[in-house]
Formats: sequence, structure tokens, C-alpha cells
Amino acid sequence: MSQGNIKDMLALRANAGSTMAALERIPRPEVGPRDVLIKVRSAGLAPGVFTMLKMGLLRQLPTTIGHECAGEVEEVGADVQAFQPGDRVRMHPTMSCGRCRFCLTGLDQMCAKAAMVGFVSFGAEPVPEFRDYHPGALAEYVRVPMDYVDMLPDNVSFDVGAKVHDLANAIRCLKAAELPPASTLMILAATGTMGTAAIKLASLFGVARLVLVGRSTDRVEMLRGLTTLPVDVIAADAFADSPDPAAALRARVAELLPKSADAILDFAPNGSNFWTAVESLGTNGTFVHMGGSTQPFPFPLTAMLRHCWRVIATRNHSRDDARMALELLASGQLQVDELISHQFALRDIDKAITAMTSREQPMWWAVIHP
Repeated sequence: MSQGNIKDMLALRANAGSTMAALERIPRPEVGPRDVLIKVRSAGLAPGVFTMLKMGLLRQLPTTIGHECAGEVEEVGADVQAFQPGDRVRMHPTMSCGRCRFCLTGLDQMCAKAAMVGFVSFGAEPVPEFRDYHPGALAEYVRVPMDYVDMLPDNVSFDVGAKVHDLANAIRCLKAAELPPASTLMILAATGTMGTAAIKLASLFGVARLVLVGRSTDRVEMLRGLTTLPVDVIAADAFADSPDPAAALRARVAELLPKSADAILDFAPNGSNFWTAVESLGTNGTFVHMGGSTQPFPFPLTAMLRHCWRVIATRNHSRDDARMALELLASGQLQVDELISHQFALRDIDKAITAMTSREQPMWWAVIHP
């Protein structure tokens, strides 16, 4: 691959007619009056965008993928006053109209025109600026309108700054759960990116006890060291030799939580693996889903009525959630550096994607360094 020149950059590109992304040298973005050009120091690696690409759901092609990043301001447009070259910043990838009832009430991720840089648009007609700013951050540089840039606190590394997106997703789910004081919280798919983020945040939302559910005993046991809260763990592989693994898992959950979980956060893309655990949800408990499962929820409305359960599905997070994550990091109340488990160079992106999708080794947060 050619080394290019100063006006070129390396980027991970998705092209029409292909379900795979590939590294290419493309022109560096040119800065307009309201733009900020970020030299990417760290970009988050998330499986969702690759799933969308394989499903043919990325409509703005060709494009650079990647919706999580932090770096240094390289250049600003003539109308930009809040940022200057050298500033440490992170990109807020979700664009929205700024005028609808959701945008005006701190729920901008629900905007009908919401779209994410380097990812997808959520509605049929995304916000107009998405047409020009959809290329994302798995690249050496990314151009973003100044309204979608946040200052990165001095005590927050670029790697953690790149993963603020996932912290904010976990904050959105914890807010939706409306947890009572001294609550018991169960997390499904706890070993993933958002599961580990939720573990780190749990004590800040009044959680007194965690029950963590995953596939692998070894990997779930590793999570105990991420929190000072009392932790119980449940791993699906512990019941693999049972005549009825689902029933065995259900019995273990009932033993630990006899109808007493205040909330369940579900980050599993395949809900059928763990949904027997929902029976542990207590009266007026909340089930929050952000896993993207395609399975129907397995409980009838009468069961929800009897237990006064609340079932909430939520996508993405609001700008306020992201700002809360930054404030918690800046204050030192939230420390998550140990979650950065894997770092890869952009030129090794194929190796990184293979590691992420195979899950042969435990992986919490993975980042790419251009």
C-alpha cells in the first residue's frame, strides 16, 4: 500500500456491493467554515457496524466506518471559536434535527432524523448534514461539524475518550431502569463492552448488589475485579452438560434471586440464551434492552401485568448522557482505564476485527490507533 502524501489519509472504507470493509488511501477531508478536523488518536472498535455492513444496512456508500473516536484538533473552520488546533476532543457521532420534541427535551437520540457518523441513519430521512458528514473515524482524520465535538478532560486518555459512547449507552440504560436505593441489578451479556461499562457505573446509580450473566465461567468470573460491590455470577457453560440447560439456568437464577431483581439490563444480541433469567425480576421491576435481539419477548402481557413489570427498549444515548459520562470521568468518580483490554494499529484492522468477532480471547474494550 502506498504511503500517500500529506493530503491523503488511511481509512477503513465500506463500498457498495461489498459486505466487507477495507483499508484505502483517500483524500483528507477539507474543512468548511463550521468544521473541526480531528486527528484521530484513538477510535473505538464496535461489532455493530460490521453487522450492519453485512446486512446491507449502510445506505451512505462509499463511506468510512467507525463512530467512536477521540483525538486532537488539527484544523478549524473560520467560524469556529470554541476549539483551536491542539485541543483534546472527542466526537459525538449522533446528529439530530435540534428542533423536534425529543431534541428539545434531552432525548435527541430518539429524533426521527437521527443518524450516526460512521454508522447508520435511524430513520428513512436523516438530518440533511448527514449526507456530507457520514464518513466516520476509523481513519487518520475525521471532519465533524463543531456542534458535535466535546472537549476531553485532561485526566481522560484518548482511549477512554473514544469509548465514552459506550459509557453513555450504559448510562442511558441505567437511567431508564429508574433504580430504587440499594437495588439489586442483573446484567445479561455482562462481559461485553456495555456490560462492563454498566458494572463500572452501577454504584453511582444506587446499586448495592450485582448479578452478572454470561456464557463463559472464566470470563464472567473476571468481572468481579471491576467493582467493589457484592457480585454473584451465572455462566451458561456451567449448565452445558445438564439434560435441560435452560431449566438449570432458571433454577440457579431462582436460587440467587427469588423474584427480587429490581432491574435487568440486557445487552445480549441473542436474547434466547438468557431470557429465562427474566423470571427473577421483582414486582415493579424494569427490563431494559439494548442488545438488538431479533427474538420476540417470551412473556405474555398478563405476566407483565401481574408483576407490574416495565419493559423498555432503548437505542443509543442522548448528548446529556455523554456529557454526564465526561463529567464523571473528569471528577474522578468514574475510572475505567482497566477496561481498555485491546489496542491495535489501524494497519492491523483485519487482525482486530478477527479478534473481536471470534471472541477466542476475553475482550472488553478494543481501540484502534491510526
